[in-house]
Amino acid sequence: MTTLVVLTVVDVLALIAGLAFYLFVVGSQLTRIAGNLEECSEIVRRIVANAEPIMPGLQHINRTGGVVAGALPLLYGMAEGIVAGATYVPDTSERPPAAPASGRRRSRLHDTVGYEPVG
Repeated sequence: MTTLVVLTVVDVLALIAGLAFYLFVVGSQLTRIAGNLEECSEIVRRIVANAEPIMPGLQHINRTGGVVAGALPLLYGMAEGIVAGATYVPDTSERPPAAPASGRRRSRLHDTVGYEPVG
């Protein structure tokens, strides 16, 4: 019977050690998550502080955007008319072959070293 008691005590100690390790790991992960959330909350506060001066002008911006969005179909129709009237039509007539350059090309390499051929 003493062997059974000793094995039970060892089993309970192993269970407690495993739970302690698990709680340590979970606690360290939660601490890291809490730090990240605190940093995120500071960033959100800065964003809100930066956005406060913009808030009054948003209604004006939205109103202007609505006017532009309402004018888009008209502008699109006008652009279609302009494009239809100004569409490029390439020339389909056959071109003659390109003429060669007149005369013989002269090298200027001799001029750089001071050589002047006779003739």
